Amino acid sequence: MTKTTALAIQIVTGDARPIFRQIVDGIRKEIASGILPTGSKLPSVRGLAMQLTINANTVAKAYNELTDLGLVESKKGLGLFVTQQQCTLSEEERTQKLEQATDNFINEVISLGFSHREIIEHIQGQLQTINKQDKER
Repeated sequence: MTKTTALAIQIVTGDARPIFRQIVDGIRKEIASGILPTGSKLPSVRGLAMQLTINANTVAKAYNELTDLGLVESKKGLGLFVTQQQCTLSEEERTQKLEQATDNFINEVISLGFSHREIIEHIQGQLQTINKQDKER
């Protein structure tokens, strides 16, 4: 029997993103950072809904999107599992996505009143946390 991997995602009620998007983004981050390696079993729809105290349909919508993105796959009768990640983007496409994500981030935080230094320090702290987690595995 495969052990279900616990997810450390949180739902933020004041977030502009819908709840299902927060779930998708949280799981994508855990996959990208290696916290959820290939073959990890995700909690059931009902289990994650109970953990996050949200509607199961919202979790199902997030899981469907993750499946459509090719990040997870359903194994009949067993559940959802993280798939082998393949980088199919060219260097140019990767750079373009980085620029787009950076632009989106800046547009979101620019009006919050943080100094450039505070924003950079926060980003560096987040990257150090991910790097630390990588080394612990």
